[in-house]
Amino acid sequence: MPLLDISAPWLGLDSETLRFLEIHRTRAVAVPGRAWRDLGDSVMLFSPGESEPFFNRLTAVRWPLDPTAFAARLDRAKELFAALDRRLCLWVVPGLSTPADIVSRLAAEGLTEQGGGHDLVLIRSPFEPSTPRVLGKFALERWHQPPEGEIRARAEALALVVGEAFDVPESRRENLVREIALTLGTVAFHANVITLSGEPVAAGGRYTFDGASYLSSIGTRRAWRGRGFGAMVTRSLAQDSIDAGVGIVYLSVYEDNDRALRLYRQLGFAMAGPRTIELLLG
Repeated sequence: MPLLDISAPWLGLDSETLRFLEIHRTRAVAVPGRAWRDLGDSVMLFSPGESEPFFNRLTAVRWPLDPTAFAARLDRAKELFAALDRRLCLWVVPGLSTPADIVSRLAAEGLTEQGGGHDLVLIRSPFEPSTPRVLGKFALERWHQPPEGEIRARAEALALVVGEAFDVPESRRENLVREIALTLGTVAFHANVITLSGEPVAAGGRYTFDGASYLSSIGTRRAWRGRGFGAMVTRSLAQDSIDAGVGIVYLSVYEDNDRALRLYRQLGFAMAGPRTIELLLG
């Protein structure tokens, strides 16, 4: 895996590669039951069974500079989302999405900022192996396309970790199990899970395809935090990606997750440009 230039804008990645990563991340979450489509000037993620903006959005936005053409493009987007009974949601990156003032233009049209996050790309490797600070027998397991009869149990185990790590309400837990079960059946998805005396305590996943790996949902259950499991999962996912021969390993972090940002920087990741901003209509 080539090293990137931390001193260069966007870590030295060109505009074509940056758009590829925006699309790659969208495709990663387009598990069976969701759809993605490259519209040329943006990429749409759509979920017929989920109304949350996270699963119904436009990314990789490259809209025209001319005010009239921009307004016309925005109107078409509004019509499309209305026809699908969804709220218009765009993920834009200042300095990468176009036009350059797209955030203020969308705000003037009634779209409000819902927060954002940072994309981080691996800039150095290999990693030094780490040992968690824990007593007891632990194991790092790698799950990839498990047998049909094991998918439900493994999905429940992953949902337990993700649910507790990211405070997913109990009301959504069964939906989370179903989503993970669908994901486990895909060739691109790999889950790394740490078990302690057979109980899942930390986990994360990678979506590896088309020469890149997107690391996602890396978390540790509350009772086992502070023992080095998060670092171990992240290192293993990144190293597995490198071993698979990918050219880019990257992940996303919410802007207010300072603990995760510090950890990923320590493990060799660096921010690629400004934060992504989520804008929602209505």
